[in-house]
Amino acid sequence: MKKNQIHKTAIIGSDVEIEEGVVIGAYTVIEGKVKIGKDTYIAPHVVIKGETQIGKNNKIMQFASIGEDPQDLKYKGGKTKLIIGDNNVIREFVTLNRGTEEGGGITRIGNNNFIMSYAHVAHDCFIGNQVILANAANLAGHIHIEDGAVVGALSGVHQFTRIGEHAFIGGATGVRQDIPPYVKASDLPAKLYGINTIGLRRKKFSLETIEALKRCYRIIFREGLLLKEAIKRIEESEDYNIKEVKTFVEFCKNSQRGITR
Repeated sequence: MKKNQIHKTAIIGSDVEIEEGVVIGAYTVIEGKVKIGKDTYIAPHVVIKGETQIGKNNKIMQFASIGEDPQDLKYKGGKTKLIIGDNNVIREFVTLNRGTEEGGGITRIGNNNFIMSYAHVAHDCFIGNQVILANAANLAGHIHIEDGAVVGALSGVHQFTRIGEHAFIGGATGVRQDIPPYVKASDLPAKLYGINTIGLRRKKFSLETIEALKRCYRIIFREGLLLKEAIKRIEESEDYNIKEVKTFVEFCKNSQRGITR
């Protein structure tokens, strides 16, 4: 069994549960109903508050604020949570807030994510797996980001917005409406700039899939059709047999805030 390494100046509350192999640096404060999974590294000067669950093998750097109260005027001290999965890197000055009772009570972050310095994840957000939030990317409340998406530095994402899997959001972008899967978006306000071809190639998507997504994108965004007409055409095509095309179409069909154009 690995021994924990907890600096003598760290302040650890009586309700905190720490598994084996955890490192906690100097002057870190952990209080409330916090659970920390094995082999997690917590640098000096971190503050973690409950109720927060942190999985295994995470790396949390100095001056991060994890599990603080949600920044919502409606919040009156209810019992809410922050749940963080495994193998995440959380860099300096990142702020991750717990959920609100009205929003379901949970902010959830999956596995293998890279959250860079000064990024903010507000209450009731759901972040998938292998997501990158670049420096000072700011997420308002109730945002869903699907697996493999990238949000560029200094970007702001409006509350209740969804960002689809493997989408790429350029730096200093203002996201007001949903961003479909597999696309590139940039500007203030955000506009779409086609399929994220380079990113998909790097992630080993087949040429057949990428070309099918390009055809799907053109039908929806370039041919001047109503959305329901464009979707009908795609559903009647051979491309609709490809899983990623179905994912793209279903995302557009189910958008509540509307799709970025």
